[in-house]
Amino acid sequence: MQLPLYQIDAFAGKPFEGNPAAVCPLEEWLPDDLMQAIAAENNLAETAFFTASENGYHIRWFTPTTEVKLCGHATLASAYVLFHLLGYNKPQITFDSLSGPLRVRQDGEWLELDFPAQPPRPCDTPASIVAAFGQTPVACLRAEDYIVVFDEEALVREAQPDLARLRQLDLRGVAITAAGREQDFVCRFFAPNYGIDEDPVTGSAYTQLAPYWGKVMNKTELYARQVSSRGGNVKCRLDGNRVAIAGQAVKFLEGRIEI
Repeated sequence: MQLPLYQIDAFAGKPFEGNPAAVCPLEEWLPDDLMQAIAAENNLAETAFFTASENGYHIRWFTPTTEVKLCGHATLASAYVLFHLLGYNKPQITFDSLSGPLRVRQDGEWLELDFPAQPPRPCDTPASIVAAFGQTPVACLRAEDYIVVFDEEALVREAQPDLARLRQLDLRGVAITAAGREQDFVCRFFAPNYGIDEDPVTGSAYTQLAPYWGKVMNKTELYARQVSSRGGNVKCRLDGNRVAIAGQAVKFLEGRIEI
């Protein structure tokens, strides 16, 4: 069996930036273990699979080691494939997912994701986080991930965490963040328990980061940059219990796989 496969750099204005995701459109679902094996073979942070549904499409995401409930950059990459490569001509795509309906619309050269907000709650800083980063943050919160706030952008950019310590944590991952010099805020994201030591740009993390910084800065529109080695720009807009997360994308690879 041959299947189409695309590799898209999401949250990127040009190739080799942002977060690469594999996208595999399907006519019908494959067995879960086969989709997991394809994701492991791709060895990217996420591989997205989608099929047509009554509302639009149904989407699922796999890291090299496990299925996840929400992934922003691979959803953006899937929308790019539909809008730009597969001839989808409606103004908006609706993806059914484990996190409910997710909508994506075009806004000029940007694609805007409509995701449920996950406002993080303040919590005590786990000892593993202090040990991993070698310092105590000014704040620690939790939702799907730990949100770790530092008081200087340089501390986020220069962090070299002990990943073994982060593997001791009970949530999906850790987003470290600070107010930015040129953007409203900057961040980085680590999820070693999910096979991702550092994620280049993490769309789903902004469902937590945007509500936090929106409250701190009293803003509903925020401009952010994920300051990983590849880097990526993200626009966020708060709208009640939803967060609009926008980024650009470019195609890197188009081909077919044999299974």
